[in-house]
Amino acid sequence: MKKIFISIFSMILMASCVENLEDYNVDQKSAANVPPATLYTGAVKELSDVITTPDVNINNYRFYVQQWTTTQYLDEPRYNMTTRLIPQNVWQALYRDVLADLGESKRLVEEDAFTTDAIKGNQMAQIEIMEVFAWSVLLNTFGNVPYSEALNPDNSLPAYDDAATVYEEILSRLDAALNRIDPDETGFDEGDIIYEGDMELWWKFGNTLKLKLGMVIADVNSSLAQSAVEAAAPNVFMDNSDNGAFPYLSAPPNNNPVSEEMNPLFTSRQDYVVANTLVDAMNELNDPRRAFYFTQVDGEYKGGIYGFSNSYSDFSTINPTITDPTFEALLLDYSEVKFLLAEAVERGYNVEGTAEEHYNEAIAASIAYWGGTEEQTNTYLAQPQVDYSSAPGDWKDKIGNQKWIALYNRGYDAWLEWRRLDAPDLQPPSVEGASELVIPKRVIYPINEQTLNGTNRSAAGQAIGGDNSETYLWWDIE
Repeated sequence: MKKIFISIFSMILMASCVENLEDYNVDQKSAANVPPATLYTGAVKELSDVITTPDVNINNYRFYVQQWTTTQYLDEPRYNMTTRLIPQNVWQALYRDVLADLGESKRLVEEDAFTTDAIKGNQMAQIEIMEVFAWSVLLNTFGNVPYSEALNPDNSLPAYDDAATVYEEILSRLDAALNRIDPDETGFDEGDIIYEGDMELWWKFGNTLKLKLGMVIADVNSSLAQSAVEAAAPNVFMDNSDNGAFPYLSAPPNNNPVSEEMNPLFTSRQDYVVANTLVDAMNELNDPRRAFYFTQVDGEYKGGIYGFSNSYSDFSTINPTITDPTFEALLLDYSEVKFLLAEAVERGYNVEGTAEEHYNEAIAASIAYWGGTEEQTNTYLAQPQVDYSSAPGDWKDKIGNQKWIALYNRGYDAWLEWRRLDAPDLQPPSVEGASELVIPKRVIYPINEQTLNGTNRSAAGQAIGGDNSETYLWWDIE
């Protein structure tokens, strides 16, 4: 009788603890709520992955700037964007996996009743800086995109906003984020994979991003560009230790995405070799970074013919350092800063130093980052084709050629700078019997936008001059 009583009592107690049967279906091993730091970290990783991966279904920018080429599949170095879902994958990753998660992280931070206002302000600044970064990638990749009506689950047909207008808006948002930073307090610490909550470094990162975004529009909005650049210049990265780098781990899914496509630990495919365009240019200059960028074939650096079939074993491929699972992704770096400051001087902006000084320091920072010596740097800079006073072309050629080399393994940024500076003088492959190829100036809108949001996509295509890869974006002067 006692056992029966205990059983009945236990059943009554259990019933009193739940309101309905759904309460029994709670997964005790999975979190019901995601912390804002987790969403923030995931979004930053996804953004780093999108601009770093060499997956041909997402990121083909290394091909567009002729740093890499392929062995047998020629769609990518011949600029075909429709045989794969390239535009859709980029679009989806940035909207769904980056911006949506950053927005949700922001909402949770705002609702947090336990964190101090100063720390919350810093966390909001970190989120906002990365949102601006992600929006800039969308704008500089596609042109007009959904912005004011985007990320609203109640609106499945968002209108596309004018890219130039949105660009000014994100610069304003970046200023607001920088003004929120309190360097004496932390932000996201364990969730901040880049700077571990060091807000002084986030201050530099935000200003470096401002410097870069300001310079992008220098040819079309000189007053805004100059004010942004001059305000940011005193507060940017000071050396390579400030670099905005995302560190990867040794095992999937957190390994360097280059390793996923090229390291024998994860794949047996042999799809990529380095392009003769870049290798020949660096061979001519006896560039010390070749040893860190490429492998050798019979004791020399040899690039595959860009845009044509190549035998993997006959040409240099990507250095194992870069395909290591733990090799970091650079979002912004010191070398890039110095090239931008050299350009600012040439444009007549009020920044300290000479163009030549910044140019030399940019090259030195790049060589040092990859492991070269000061002696190698000095020898390299002394060459007439490298020396700023005697290198061929105007200042855009001098800076553009060297920046193209320094931005190796940063295909998106190399593509952005090539479009801005029109240097180096890259030419598409000439294919007998085929129509003339044109190096992409933008990525076309996703195919599913034509189906799901066709009216707005069509209007956006007309507004920018045609939804074609040959269409120049608003800041890209022909």
